[in-house]
Amino acid sequence: MIANNVANANTTGFRREEPIFTEYVRRLLDSPSISETRIGASAFGEEQGEFIETKSPLDIAIEGPGWFQVETPRGERLTRAGTFLRNPDGALTTPAGNPVSGEGGPIRLPAEASRIVIAEDGTVSADGAPIGRIALFTADPTTLVREGDTLFRSTGEVTALDNPKVRQGFLEGSNVNAVFEIAHLIEVQRAFEMSQQLVVKEDDRIKRAIETLGGAG
Repeated sequence: MIANNVANANTTGFRREEPIFTEYVRRLLDSPSISETRIGASAFGEEQGEFIETKSPLDIAIEGPGWFQVETPRGERLTRAGTFLRNPDGALTTPAGNPVSGEGGPIRLPAEASRIVIAEDGTVSADGAPIGRIALFTADPTTLVREGDTLFRSTGEVTALDNPKVRQGFLEGSNVNAVFEIAHLIEVQRAFEMSQQLVVKEDDRIKRAIETLGGAG
């Protein structure tokens, strides 16, 4: 997870992931039970990523909470990556060709429109005439499953966001703090090395015990 966070420190709309450790008790035969831990789930950081100005009229950043919803061949998915394009049919899509959901259906941009304006509430206007409104959604973070780098599938309920706020001509960068993640990676590597040394020492202890008992016999 940490390595993937570092690798996507510059990926538009990327959400850092961190593990959630859970404790459980395992019963042993003829011995006291022991407490162990494992990664039971993961969580995605909800911190706002840095806004990057592009001046492109179809680049959109979400300010505050919320997700764009896009239609993929596998169904509806959520994303914070607001790099959008106009396809040959006029639909507003992601670079992968997935249509962006609007209130009442996909957003379609007239071919003859020379100026596209996206208001703070997501209303899209072409040459001064409103043509639709980009819909933003909310979902319980614990229900999100990452698909690729910036798409998420929700296993729970997805609801429309009240009072959405977007910024045209901007993209939201990754919310990964590269310095923190690299420091965390070093910390994990050191912990692994300590555990590895413990295993080696225990193996040596058992070997010496066997040799001692063998010699005594």
